[in-house]
Amino acid sequence: MKVNGPTGPSAPQGSRQTRQASGGFSLSSTGGAAPSNATQATSAMGGVADVGALMALQGVEDPTERRRRAIRRGHGLLDRLDELKLALLDGATGEAALGRLAKTIGEQRPEDPDAGLSQVLNQIDLRAAVELAKAEIRRTAA
Repeated sequence: MKVNGPTGPSAPQGSRQTRQASGGFSLSSTGGAAPSNATQATSAMGGVADVGALMALQGVEDPTERRRRAIRRGHGLLDRLDELKLALLDGATGEAALGRLAKTIGEQRPEDPDAGLSQVLNQIDLRAAVELAKAEIRRTAA
């Protein structure tokens, strides 16, 4: 028997060889036993278990990722507040900027154990809520 790189072993030239559809291990038809269904089922279940384990790991969020998401949300709110400020300075109503601000503030805020970061994020949230309330007062007064 000769081994040909990653494709696996090859049978001598004179013998017939059976191949599985999956490209796995195969035995020549002259004396080898056929692969059992239990072996095939076990290998198929192993693949499913591996995918399940990977998906479970992706669902776990570490503190650094939670912190990154909180900071990203804070930056997003500050960007929306800047858009609103520029729209109001241009004399526009800023309805599009207000809509984006309301959407961003409606996103779930991840909690961070860092008290300093939480305090800054609370202040950003408060400023955004004040701007939305002021816009609502302008709408009702007009």
